Amino acid sequence: MKIAGLDVGTTACKICIYEENGEFVNTFEREYPRQQSTQVDINMLWQSVAECLKDAACYPDLAAIGVTSFGETCVLLDKDDQPLLDALLYIDPRGNDEAEELAAHFGEKRIFEVTGVIPSGMFTLPKLLWIKRNRPDAWEKAVYIPEIEDYIVYRLSGVKQTDYSLASRTMAFNVREKCWDTELLDYVGVDVKKLSNPVPTGTLAGEIRAEMADALGLPRNLKIVSISHDQVAACVGAGALASGLCVDGGGTVQCMTPVYQDFPTDPGFAEGKFCVIPYLGKDQYVTYGFTFSGGALLKWFRDQALECQAEGGAFYPRMNGKLPEGPTGLLVLPHFSGAGTPYMDPYATGAILGMKIDTDQGALYKALMEGIAYEMRLNMEVLKKGGVQVDHLMATGGASRSPEWMQIKADITGVPITRQKNEQCGAVGSIMLAGKAIGIYESLEKAARLFVAEGETYRPDPARQAEYDKLYQKYKKAYGAVKEVWA
Repeated sequence: MKIAGLDVGTTACKICIYEENGEFVNTFEREYPRQQSTQVDINMLWQSVAECLKDAACYPDLAAIGVTSFGETCVLLDKDDQPLLDALLYIDPRGNDEAEELAAHFGEKRIFEVTGVIPSGMFTLPKLLWIKRNRPDAWEKAVYIPEIEDYIVYRLSGVKQTDYSLASRTMAFNVREKCWDTELLDYVGVDVKKLSNPVPTGTLAGEIRAEMADALGLPRNLKIVSISHDQVAACVGAGALASGLCVDGGGTVQCMTPVYQDFPTDPGFAEGKFCVIPYLGKDQYVTYGFTFSGGALLKWFRDQALECQAEGGAFYPRMNGKLPEGPTGLLVLPHFSGAGTPYMDPYATGAILGMKIDTDQGALYKALMEGIAYEMRLNMEVLKKGGVQVDHLMATGGASRSPEWMQIKADITGVPITRQKNEQCGAVGSIMLAGKAIGIYESLEKAARLFVAEGETYRPDPARQAEYDKLYQKYKKAYGAVKEVWA
């Protein structure tokens, strides 16, 4: 019997298939056609998902599909289930003014105490307020407003539900009571009946609709499961099932996900713009310490270094072979797509400080990795002030394939970092949760014994760590200095 994890991302979708004993079977992926950078065509997204599912249909013993997606992004559907607008991504600036309005009306403290997030234009609710005021034609026709994961689950099963972790990315969900906050919704004018029903992470929606199964070539008894926000699924897939553990997700976005117990009461937590996201157990939560420019920053460098591409071979391994010994002395502020935590500044800009005429590509490439690691350390410091301690990192994602980057992260953050052997932790987490939902696994702990395995551990080098400590003190001043120049 096989189980699949479907991950719907902002630029591509992917379905990974495993045997129930943890053995990898296959992966199918579709990149979306070229699109606008801050929004996504929902019909195009669905078509890509459907093509992935048709590929997976070659396995007739597929028992369940667990669905995850990125967050903060909703779909407006009309009475015929047709999308009324392209979906606004979290990086779309529309909603920024509305977030400030909501903060002024309700107060940041009240919104955080209820929803677990500091008001920001990246979330769903401010964007809905923008749509209501600027696209009344679409607003008046909307009868169902799902998040991306909910939309896919609805297309497949006909069930309107969303898991707690994705609901918490809307800025309209009460993370303590696990229900929609009607006061916030009423201010914007959202009828709660138009939203998905909130359910625990990893909840079975039901069997695939017969006509959808036939159209895609999938088994009619295939079970569809609502999993979670993609970062939460990766946390499960890395085996971070208990409080005190922390996952380092090195993908397009660099994100740390620590697990902790009880709603944080230290004011430093909210001051760091950290979120509170319901996790698996009672009163158990995760938060995100992130920068938007993680692997995306190295991809930007790759796309500019045309002469390096012409050398042939895999670009990233070749560049790793050109890295200088020790710290570069350069400081890269990785806010090339705005700043994540602890600033949450969509207008922040990146900077490369300290370059000289003899700075070569190897040094610049390494400095990009150092800059992302400095930002991780900054988040760890602010998290500690807010009552969440990070003493060890569990590395997942594409960045975990680079021993050089793993060592840089260890040297700069000052904590050991252990690579997970299975890089597809998001898919694995989805499969573990889906398997539990349909009764294959008695518990996630037992599923983890089949799917989770640790690789190498990288520990801080005392000499390099001491050098990076001095540079980090300068790095902490960079954001304020750049903001003053470019504000």
